[in-house]
Amino acid sequence: MTRCIALVVAAGRGTRLGGRLPKQYLPLGGVRLLRHTLSALRHHPRIEALRAVIHPDDRALYDEAAAGLELLPPVPGGAERQDSVRTGLESLAELAPDHVLIHDGARPFVDAGLIDRVLDALTARAGAIPALPVTDTVKRGAAGIIAETVDRAALWRAQTPQGFRFADILAAHRAAAGRQLSDDAAVAEQAGFAVALVPGSEDNFKVTTMDDLARAERHLASRLGDVRTGQGFDVHAFGPGDRVWLCGVAVPHNQGLVGHSDADVGLHALTDALLGAIGAGDIGMHFPPSDPRWRGAASDRFLRHAADLVAARRGIIAHVDVTLICERPKIGPHRAAMAARIAEILAIGRDRVSIKATTTEGLGFTGRGEGIAAQALATVRLPLPGG
Repeated sequence: MTRCIALVVAAGRGTRLGGRLPKQYLPLGGVRLLRHTLSALRHHPRIEALRAVIHPDDRALYDEAAAGLELLPPVPGGAERQDSVRTGLESLAELAPDHVLIHDGARPFVDAGLIDRVLDALTARAGAIPALPVTDTVKRGAAGIIAETVDRAALWRAQTPQGFRFADILAAHRAAAGRQLSDDAAVAEQAGFAVALVPGSEDNFKVTTMDDLARAERHLASRLGDVRTGQGFDVHAFGPGDRVWLCGVAVPHNQGLVGHSDADVGLHALTDALLGAIGAGDIGMHFPPSDPRWRGAASDRFLRHAADLVAARRGIIAHVDVTLICERPKIGPHRAAMAARIAEILAIGRDRVSIKATTTEGLGFTGRGEGIAAQALATVRLPLPGG
């Protein structure tokens, strides 16, 4: 099988969009825009690995966007896009893939069919790009006046990912260092090798302005029209210890919780809720308590696994809600930290996580202080069948 690595260029500052954050790190559907891009490429079966090129100042933002995805470590970009691509290609030289796909980090809706068309074209050509024909009448202007009408018959709007035979495009970028060409296909053209055109997609647009971001939100909502809700419930008894793990946070207490893993009752309930929302069984099916690998394991691994299953189905986590049921310890002082930790594990916005606590007024096993219970709800959005 031909080896392909994807290179995502995300080192720009996105100044045309305005605001505090570069555009690739703005929220889209509750997660960083860049995460949609990374996830779409990483879950394609013909892409063996993925590396992002980022601005050094954005490492914390990138780590949040990429949390839980199996990616190659990012590399810092250069002053211009062409510099960033060349740096990224040089970082892949030791891996020596057959093909490389170079994609803009601000194009979050690249689909599997488009990727396949680019890769298929590389069997006959040294390069291939997705493109759309220009359908509007094109005018060339000067000083605010039409100078001429341009024949649009041979004009195309270039998109990414642009695919190339790796050795060829690396040599071409090395030769073009210092020149400012508009895209990687232009670099290939300067090197003299033919680049094929394959059908692009109107959905594969680049987020550049606030209008583009609003369009992206509308597109995401329309594409993910299959809304699912899952429910989870878990219980753990108290035992020896000086703290309990709850929703990923170590809470000081005069007892611990007994379990095969770290007994984080909140994360266990939430994991089951996410698995239930996508019909993927329960936590015991994925992490059997009889398996010694999970003895004492941190439960964030279980929750991250459930989130990865949602992402593999091209879905997003819209909201999660956890209720902890106990007399002690007090949850209030730790609520914000718990919500922040869950948001970090799931790579979603803090405003999409709810943590609540209640007692049973002294009734039942929780009322007698014998253990802690938790219930959770998770809402996910998946593509509609056939979407």
